[in-house]
Amino acid sequence: MKEIISDCPVRKSFEVIGGKWKLLIIDCCRTETKRYGELKKLIPDISEKMLIQELKALVEVGILHKQSYNEVPPKVEYSLTMKGQKAIPLIEILRDFGKDYF
Repeated sequence: MKEIISDCPVRKSFEVIGGKWKLLIIDCCRTETKRYGELKKLIPDISEKMLIQELKALVEVGILHKQSYNEVPPKVEYSLTMKGQKAIPLIEILRDFGKDYF
């Protein structure tokens, strides 16, 4: 087996979309734009702090687009970017694996 080096594509991918929540967030945004409250309802186990942190990270790496509106109360929407769309086949494979495994 090859040594896993810092520029390994699999390692880099996990740095971007790895963790407990990121793929779930991406999956929630796969077909339409979502507001923060909608995401919180779709993933009830995630804490507010973690949801904010993960959304910020996904926006920073270009997986999600954040649209803020100058309204009261504040309105913020999240949608997948073209980079984010590339994660959808991975989610489908993981979904199929989960169905077969469990």
